[in-house]
Amino acid sequence: MTRKIILDVDTGSDDAVAIMLAALHPAIDLVAVCSVKGNQPLSSTTENSKRVLDLVHSDVPLYQGCKESFVREASPWRIKFEDRATIVDEEGKEHFIHEDFDMLPPSTRKIEDVPAPVFYVDYLKKAKEPVTIVAVGPLTNIATALSIDPDIKENIEELVLMGGADDEANASSSAEFNFFNDPESAQKVFQSGIKKITLCPLDVTHKAMVTKDDCRRFAEIGTPAAMFAVAMCEKRIEVHTQRQPLTLPDACALHDPLCVAYLIDPTVLTDVRYLHLDISLSGLTDGATIIDHRYFQDNRNVYIAYDGDRKKFVDIMCDAFRLSK
Repeated sequence: MTRKIILDVDTGSDDAVAIMLAALHPAIDLVAVCSVKGNQPLSSTTENSKRVLDLVHSDVPLYQGCKESFVREASPWRIKFEDRATIVDEEGKEHFIHEDFDMLPPSTRKIEDVPAPVFYVDYLKKAKEPVTIVAVGPLTNIATALSIDPDIKENIEELVLMGGADDEANASSSAEFNFFNDPESAQKVFQSGIKKITLCPLDVTHKAMVTKDDCRRFAEIGTPAAMFAVAMCEKRIEVHTQRQPLTLPDACALHDPLCVAYLIDPTVLTDVRYLHLDISLSGLTDGATIIDHRYFQDNRNVYIAYDGDRKKFVDIMCDAFRLSK
């Protein structure tokens, strides 16, 4: 049985792999892709999404979403994100972990006329069966749609998110990038009453890693999707090695595809806890996840993954990449 999903992305390198995995794997019925500002400006995340969909010959519709966050840009006194996810090569040239996909041909694909939040409202109000939403960037599109019509949550079977952290951080000393980028949207989503929210934070994505040996497996497959994944992962490994070494050498965190892999095989997440989560909206903790671990708390609102099966994650991606043409 396939899982019907909508994928909400701010397409940089790991989002690209998530798109390919969702478009190629037979266990996923990809209904639509929605772009949002995040890793890059909206124009870039949309164009990158178009090129990746073209690469895997997917004809799913692409909806362009929100160009700025729900509130953050209206608050000039807030802490600003400084992108340190760069490396400098031997020639002194800077390389970023998220870049425009210039190695892929420009896309002639047209984006849909309806903005992504309006698409969510229209689609979910008319849906004859619940759909799963996988959101791996800032939650601006989802929060905007819920602001238009909160009742659409009834047709969301599950919301799977990449974001937040308990013991990790990357955008500030206390916050992960997606939630830091739009904390008000994240808090709105967690307070929305959606029946099931599953969160893949940095705590699990820094364990379900991809290594140089895994890249060699992708390269042996040799399909267009596999080779593009190699290019994305090798760049991420370079950045992690210089800027944020992980517990495995020559490895990178490939955050976003893990959310899709979970829907293909839920056992890829091996330590999932049902807890209560809020988002900090001020000061040095802006965008940080506040997680209540007390055993007697009774207002749990999210399933949070803390560990994952790294080998199974890579196997799932390999299975999908073999289907690329």
